This record gives sequence, C-alpha cells and structure tokens, in this order.
Amino acid sequence: MRTDLHGPLSGYAARLHATAGDRHHVASPLGAWLLLALCATGVADTDDPVAADLAQALGTDLASAAEVARTLLDAPHPLVGSATALWHRPGQGDGGPTAWRAALPRTTDVGVLPDQAGLDAWAREHTLGLIETFPLRVGPDVVLALASALATRVSWATPFDVADARALGAGSPWARRLRRALRSPSQGHRCAIVSTARAGDVVVHAAPAQTTDGAGLVVLSVAAAAQVPSVEVLAVAYELSAGAADGAQPAGSRSLFDLPLGDTPLWTVSEERVRTRARDGREERHHAVLPCWSARSEHDLAGAALGFPAASATLAATMALPVQRFEARQTAVARFDRYGFEAAAVTGMFGLTSLPPEGVARTAELRFGHPYAVVAVATDTRADGVTGPWHGVPVFSAWVTEPEEAPEP
Repeated sequence: MRTDLHGPLSGYAARLHATAGDRHHVASPLGAWLLLALCATGVADTDDPVAADLAQALGTDLASAAEVARTLLDAPHPLVGSATALWHRPGQGDGGPTAWRAALPRTTDVGVLPDQAGLDAWAREHTLGLIETFPLRVGPDVVLALASALATRVSWATPFDVADARALGAGSPWARRLRRALRSPSQGHRCAIVSTARAGDVVVHAAPAQTTDGAGLVVLSVAAAAQVPSVEVLAVAYELSAGAADGAQPAGSRSLFDLPLGDTPLWTVSEERVRTRARDGREERHHAVLPCWSARSEHDLAGAALGFPAASATLAATMALPVQRFEARQTAVARFDRYGFEAAAVTGMFGLTSLPPEGVARTAELRFGHPYAVVAVATDTRADGVTGPWHGVPVFSAWVTEPEEAPEP
C-alpha cells in the first residue's frame, strides 16, 4: 500500500527548510513530521484550537497522519532505519492511557526517561553511529521526551566516474575551488532538463542505490538558475521526487533537439554525427557533473509553523503531565560521494515543567562494611495483575563475610 504522504510532507518540508534559509544544510522533514503524527494518535479532530494547529502543521487530518506514521514505522524499509520513542519521568504520566498506548506504532518504545548518556546512546544506535549525541540536553525539569531517528547508508548501483572539476562550468565558483568532481556513468543514472512553473528550466540527476529485496533508494539532485531562491528549488525537487521512485521521465522534460546548441550556466548542448537506432535518427544522451558534498545541521523546531507547540500541548494533555513549555530540535547529517550516500537525523522534543521550590534534602550513603545477609526473592506477577505461586518466595540466601575486589570500571 502506497502511503498518501507526499503532499503533506512537501508542505512541511517547505516550512522547515525556510527556517534554514540559503545556508548549507541538511534536514529530515520526515523525521520531524513523524513526531507530530505520533502526537496526533488518538486525538479527535474537533474545534479544539490546539488540535487544529497540529492538523494544519501536518497538512492532513490527525487520524490520517497517525495512520500513515503507524504504517511506515511498523513496516520498516530495508535501507532506511527508523525508530521512535516516548519517555516520561517515573511516576509521571506512566506512558499514557492504555488505549492510547495500544494505538501507537508497535515499534515505538515507551518507557522511563533515560539520562543524557542513555539518550546519546539511543541516537548512536539508531543512526548507524552517524550522530553521536541527542539534539537536546536533559535536565531535572524535563518530564517527557519524544524522539525519532532515521538513517541510511547505501552504495550506488553504478558508481560515479571522476571528472575534472572545471567541467562544473566556467561560471561555477566551485570549479575554481575543487580539482575533481563526479560525472554520471553512461548507464544506470537518469538525467533530464525539465521545464517547471516555479523555477524555470532545471537540471535533474537521479542516482539509484543498490536494492535489497526489491527495496531501494534514489537520490535526486535538482539545480536551477543561480538567482532562483532555495525554497523554490527545494519545492521543485519535492514535486519531481513523486515520480523518481518509479523511474518515470519527469513531467516537463525537454527534448535536446528543442534547445539551442552551446553553453548556459546549467548545461552545454553539443551535436555530432553518430550511428543510432533511434526511430527518427535523433538520439539524446545526458551526463551530469556534480560535486561530492557533506553536511551537518542543527535545526530549532520551536516555530509555530512547524507544529511542535501544538504537539507538546497535545501530548501533555494525553498523558496528563504538567508541561509548561517545550524544546524541539533536530540534528541531521549527510554525505554524498562517488560510491554512495549516507544520512541520518534525530529529532527530539522535550516537555518541561517548573522546578519545585528550593528546600533541604538529606542523602544517606549506606555502608555494608562488615558481614551481612542476602536473600534473593522471586517475583511472579502475571499480565492480568494476579500474582503467581512463586511471588515472594525466597530462592537463595547468603551471609557475606569474605568480600572480593571490585573489577576496574
């Protein structure tokens, strides 16, 4: 079943990338969108302004968004690792109502809020080690946390060739900074010149990754004239991505025989006499020259247009937690080179409350510095809450008089 996500996600991506502007950056709009969709689980679309704000950010009704998230997360892609988690303070929230928890994706981890080391370990585990630390720092005022992680590391089905960087064009500032660039191979990659309403003529390159069990990944690159704003080029890239997975020729693709010979900032069209089996005797060939690139970005997701104020309020109401403010951030990394592509993103949201007033606390450190007794007692609590026959039975006991050296940490 193909999920109906492209429209809502394209709109969300436009708002998220707009917060980064024209600076070099990478992001995962999907990672942020999935967190919002989890908060929509079990929430009825009513006249509640908070629910309406959340639906507006998601670009669809809350029930549909929750169902899409559940479908994606419970049927993971072989080449795109995904994980989500919902954590809360012990004794606060207790994971939410039973029916609400049952409606969450099966793969969403619900449990007690880890410490910072635990959050960082979760980020590393679910991003192939590409992201070392969680995007937020946990403190005593955090009562709930929501997180998503997406990661991929793929090899191209056909690697790029290497070209002199001057092939990027005489007008390219990169041609003077770099020595080598990537050239698409003669087979296996797809290229086109496409006429678009938003950005005029653009050049498009699609590099497919090696597939696993019929599942793959296609990395689409789109360039427009230098004066076209980045938000418009990204919007066009999202529009063209709708057909990229099917290998379809982009709508609006231009024939090379309708273009004049010679150079433009985006392409060079040349002509030569060849032997060809093309039906009309006119064969079209495309090549693309691209640089390698990598990026690491941090995104503050606090803006109302990105939906996290509404998501925080919705989740706090569902879990009956005293959330008074929130934090939301995303860390994203990516690398594109001759042999493959890797990328990862961790999105986190914290619900925070005011710290209690200052008082006095006493702490006792208990010392077992002379012989003492040990008893191991079984617990046996069944799913229905009934205790079994082993519950409370002492199984082992000891009297300790000969301590041993503790191992090195």
